[in-house]
Amino acid sequence: MWSKPPTLSARILGSIPMASLIFLTHPEVVIDPLVPVPRWPLNETGRKRMECFAEKLSNLRLSSIHASTEQKAIDGAAIVAQRLGMTYRTHEDIGENDRSATGYIAPPEFWEVVREFFGRPHESIRGWERAIDAQTRIVNAVRRIAAEETGNALIVSHGGVGCLLTAHLQQVEIGHESRPQHSGGGCFIVIDRGSFTLQQDWRNIEDAAFLV
Repeated sequence: MWSKPPTLSARILGSIPMASLIFLTHPEVVIDPLVPVPRWPLNETGRKRMECFAEKLSNLRLSSIHASTEQKAIDGAAIVAQRLGMTYRTHEDIGENDRSATGYIAPPEFWEVVREFFGRPHESIRGWERAIDAQTRIVNAVRRIAAEETGNALIVSHGGVGCLLTAHLQQVEIGHESRPQHSGGGCFIVIDRGSFTLQQDWRNIEDAAFLV
C-alpha cells in the first residue's frame, strides 16, 4: 500500500543520533561602542529568538548546556537553561578570536577586517589572534566537550567560532566553509559526538522544530 513519503523534518529527525552536539551562534545583541564587545548582552529581539529556541528544545533530552564567557553567549545559555530547569557551564576556549588589539571597529570597516581574517588565516590581522590558531583552540575545546558528554549537548557561542569549526568539520580551507545565513545570528549546526562529523549544516533558530 502506498504511503506518503516522510516530510523533510521527519527525514532529518531520523538522521540525527541520540548523542549529538548542537552548536548555536548567539542571536542579535546590544551594540554599544562604549562597552567592551565581550560584555555586550542580547537585545530584545535576540532574547525573544532564544526563548523561541528554548521552547522548541523543551522536549529534547539535553545532558548539558555550555557557553563561551562572553555575555551574549551566557545570556543565550541562561535562557535555555532556565526553560529546561538546567544549569550551564562556561568555557573561555570556545570564545571568538582575540580582537583586543583593536577593540571595537565600526562597520563597514569591521567587515573588511573580518574578510582579511578569514582570507589570510595564517597571518595576524591588525594584531588579532590568527584564524588558524583560533581554529585549533576551538576544535580542541569542542572535541573535549563532545567527549565528556553522554547525551545531547548544546553549545552557545559565536558566528566566527562556528565558521572556523565548520571549516574543520567540512575539511575545507578556512574561508571556504558554509556559513550561517541569518544576518542577526541565531543559527546552529548539529555534530555527531561519536564520530565528530557534521550531521546537519547551518539552520536558523526558527527551523529548530525538527530537533524535537
